[in-house]
Amino acid sequence: MMTHRTETTGALGRLPLSERREALLDILTAEFRTSLLMGDNEDLPLDGNFFDLGLTSLRATELKERLEFLLGREISANVLFNTPNLARLLEHMVTDVLADLFDEPAR
Repeated sequence: MMTHRTETTGALGRLPLSERREALLDILTAEFRTSLLMGDNEDLPLDGNFFDLGLTSLRATELKERLEFLLGREISANVLFNTPNLARLLEHMVTDVLADLFDEPAR
């Protein structure tokens, strides 16, 4: 299992916990916009199915590799196919892939 700190995860970790989810959503949205060849002015709905929006399996694989590089974490290819919208993928990233960045600090 690949897990290492990257510039992106370091930046997320320095944010207040309350701001991390939105920052991660911004990262995911930017990467999906790139993969879907969307402009900044085009709507990318949180519940829009990636594949209905034009994502191909080849682009999904490229996206997975870019996210793994940015986040330093392994992401199962099945995740992109089984959580085919931003809302569900964000939740998976927060609760599973990047859970250590979203846990409440011990007091």
